[in-house]
Amino acid sequence: MQINLNKDLLNRVTFLTGSAELADNLSAVPPMIPFEEKIIDLLNAVSAEIIKDPRSRAYSDVITFGFWIRKGSVLKLKERFEINDNALHLGKGVVFHIAPSNVPVNFAYSLAAGLLNGNANVVRVPSKDFPQVGIITDAFNKVLAQREEMKPYVLCVRYDRDKEINDLFSSVADVRIVWGGDRTIEELRRSPLPPRSGEITFADRYSIAVIDSESYLAAEDKKRIAEDFYNDTFFSDQNACTSPRIVIWTGNRTAEAKEIFWEEEHLLAEKKYNFQPIQGVNKLTRSFLVSAAQPGVKVVEHRDNLIVRVTVPELTETLMDNRDNCGYFYEYDCKDINDIKPVCNDKRCQTIAYFGSRESITPLLMSGIKGVDRVVPLGRTMDFDLLWDGYNLTQHLTRSIVLE
Repeated sequence: MQINLNKDLLNRVTFLTGSAELADNLSAVPPMIPFEEKIIDLLNAVSAEIIKDPRSRAYSDVITFGFWIRKGSVLKLKERFEINDNALHLGKGVVFHIAPSNVPVNFAYSLAAGLLNGNANVVRVPSKDFPQVGIITDAFNKVLAQREEMKPYVLCVRYDRDKEINDLFSSVADVRIVWGGDRTIEELRRSPLPPRSGEITFADRYSIAVIDSESYLAAEDKKRIAEDFYNDTFFSDQNACTSPRIVIWTGNRTAEAKEIFWEEEHLLAEKKYNFQPIQGVNKLTRSFLVSAAQPGVKVVEHRDNLIVRVTVPELTETLMDNRDNCGYFYEYDCKDINDIKPVCNDKRCQTIAYFGSRESITPLLMSGIKGVDRVVPLGRTMDFDLLWDGYNLTQHLTRSIVLE
């Protein structure tokens, strides 16, 4: 059944890809088979446009996305996630995505996940005019100009916070994906979905890093490690849920390792990071509040406010209620990996980034913790996958037709 949308409301929407006319016809767009060749071809062509665009060179997150959607990469995803059983699989239909406001390229990964699984997509991009958004949507528009039949599947929109428009797109959504945290989820849930529609929510999360001191000191390329940590943290101002907020040090040479690690990180941040004075004020304020609230907390002496390190004598269940960003880190010296259970036994804990032995973290995972969905090497916390935050997106974005 086709549902016509309110054209007056659509006039309050800016279409970066697609149009109000295509939006009005969304409910009539047929779902596709997941990983269909024309989907892979579309994304591969978009990848080529992104990589050859000279503007992309200034944004490593855009380049990374371009490589993630190239044909070779997508075929590997297909091999991992294609469902092989006695059923026919199709996309759910229409996916309405609400992208986070502070991570520029997240909207594109969410869109690609919807496309790869055979769906038409309406993606609300960040309201802030990030250059990365323009580069990616320009690439889609160039490719879609040659692929008329695919235009209804890619609608990137921008509008102010507006419940009526949320209601509008939710009314035709077979799946709604909400990024951006608890408050955004609460806001969107005021807009009802059809009875058989589903929802995937990405709530407020935090992540941690575990670094083995002996492994770090034995590593030859410490500048590369600093770069990896920078990409995980400073690149997104630690606003990404995957960005470590605590650095856990293991091994017997933690003091020596810390001195070298943070010196390398500071040198890199001085060169690359656009530091704002208000960030320093916020970090200092947070560190003083934590010091007053928890005995034994020590703010490590630093020559400026680019990096603020706060050493804690123990990890408490409430420590992450006081997390901050833009180069604010808690540190803890760990003798037994299970000592970090208080911050990992929390459903808000998403990713552990490690340097050293992954197997050393296994006892913690096997202890029955309620948090942690990912354990990845340092430098790869931002690597998107169709298995994310504990959700298998292919399973949630497709439906199965039983054939007997």
